[in-house]
Amino acid sequence: VQLQASGGGLVQAWGSRRLSCKISGRFVDRYNMTWFRQAPGKERELVAARTSADTTTYADSVKGRFTISRDNDWNTAYLQMNSLRPKDSAVYYCAADLFATGRNTESTDWRYWGQGTQVTVSS
Repeated sequence: VQLQASGGGLVQAWGSRRLSCKISGRFVDRYNMTWFRQAPGKERELVAARTSADTTTYADSVKGRFTISRDNDWNTAYLQMNSLRPKDSAVYYCAADLFATGRNTESTDWRYWGQGTQVTVSS
């Protein structure tokens, strides 16, 4: 399984941004997906996760503002980010795993990773 993240950039506070994660490989519809982020000097943290059964989990800090989704072909996962704040600035990573879910908040629980994409929110 290979993942390729895109969509990062500079956005003003209270603006929106959508990140994409293209997934390739066999049986991609069976994989649970997640987005993590890592700000300078901080640990990588789980932002949102979506299982193949469409169960979603969100970090408290993004509930009501971020939405994780997948397209009907299961080839791309998205993270829609609204009402962005400067503290949302980070490198965002997508990841996939057959078994990990939103309860698996350690990055080591997720097997496949895309490259990061930088999101910078200006005040």
